[in-house]
Amino acid sequence: QVQLVESGGGLVQAGGSLRLSCQASGRYAMGWFRQTPGKEREFVAAITWGGGNTYYTDSVKGRFTISRDNAKNTVHLQMNSLKPEDTAVYYCAASSSWHSSSYYRAPQYDYWGQGTQVTVSS
Repeated sequence: QVQLVESGGGLVQAGGSLRLSCQASGRYAMGWFRQTPGKEREFVAAITWGGGNTYYTDSVKGRFTISRDNAKNTVHLQMNSLKPEDTAVYYCAASSSWHSSSYYRAPQYDYWGQGTQVTVSS
């Protein structure tokens, strides 16, 4: 069983930045999803094990950057130019059987963190 530990959420004003981190041991492709009340979990970004491929949903391209440090078993999501619509609970996820065509689908991921709240005030 893989345990994912997220950190870095909080309250920030619009235009500000936050950096989310997720610790996970093992060789996994990693993703970040977010969810607001009453809505389905939404894909945000993903990165392959070696870090050579990254994926983003259109609404965060140019503002968010996913990266990883495998020596520290850590994946980061740097979020810049935050908007109120980025407010959500953000979840880290790990995939043990990567299919590049399914990077945006929640069932692609086997393990999930507990979530961290990100609130962007206007």
